[in-house]
Amino acid sequence: MAGFFKSLYNKITNRAEIDWDDLEADLIGADLGVRLAGGIIDELKDLGRQVSAEDVVEVTRRQISSKLPPNAPPFLLRPDGKPFVILVVGVNGTGKTTSTAKLGHWLQKKGHSVVMAAADTFRAAAVEQLQRWGDRLNLPVVKGAPNADPSSVCYNAHQKAITDGARFLLCDTAGRLHTRHNLMEELTKIRRTIAKQDETAPHLTLLVVDATTGSNALQQAKEFHKASPLDGLVVTKLDGSGKGGVAVAIYEQLGIAPRFIGTGEEPDAFSPFEKDKFVAEIL
Repeated sequence: MAGFFKSLYNKITNRAEIDWDDLEADLIGADLGVRLAGGIIDELKDLGRQVSAEDVVEVTRRQISSKLPPNAPPFLLRPDGKPFVILVVGVNGTGKTTSTAKLGHWLQKKGHSVVMAAADTFRAAAVEQLQRWGDRLNLPVVKGAPNADPSSVCYNAHQKAITDGARFLLCDTAGRLHTRHNLMEELTKIRRTIAKQDETAPHLTLLVVDATTGSNALQQAKEFHKASPLDGLVVTKLDGSGKGGVAVAIYEQLGIAPRFIGTGEEPDAFSPFEKDKFVAEIL
């Protein structure tokens, strides 16, 4: 039994009766959101009998599973041979640059050629970090001058990916606060610039969220979705946190499904989202 469910079970075991307010607070505290927490409470009350710890865990698991999407389909290679372009966005500190590199590594292991664009030009450390990952994983990285226009870096990287016949281009965009309008506008510019060489690009935009930030991650998703329509989530820092509930809340409220999860610092500590595994092992 994973962390969240184990703590829930232990807290309720041997109690004469359920403290509903306390249980609801625990569910909301696990970042499941008010709506889902309320639905779990309602179903438990409708059992019409004394509720056990096993009932609580079973109903909570079932409700969470019903609110999560099926496993995402695999990325499809472009039939015209052009690169499949993925934008990776998010605020600083979520593991965005690391997740970009891990995604490149995952695609590489599948036999695909990958180019990465170091478009977080406002933070020199981000460019250096992605380059270190590129050197370590043998993935080409396109960089610009310090403080270069991020959209130009993405354009040049896209050009290289097309010329080299790479199947995937991953653009690590600048980590930005979702409250900074000018930085959010920059994402729109990047999308326009990439479309100049392929009007269908970008093909996927992934938001990286830190599972431990709770409801703040939901607010980030709302704001980023307005500026640059999101196609999926990369949920990081799930190693031992038991705090993956925010992925459920984001999907339930915004319809943005988790696509990948990060569970550690190593390159292979990254995998596609699998609903059953997520509910059984992560939460």
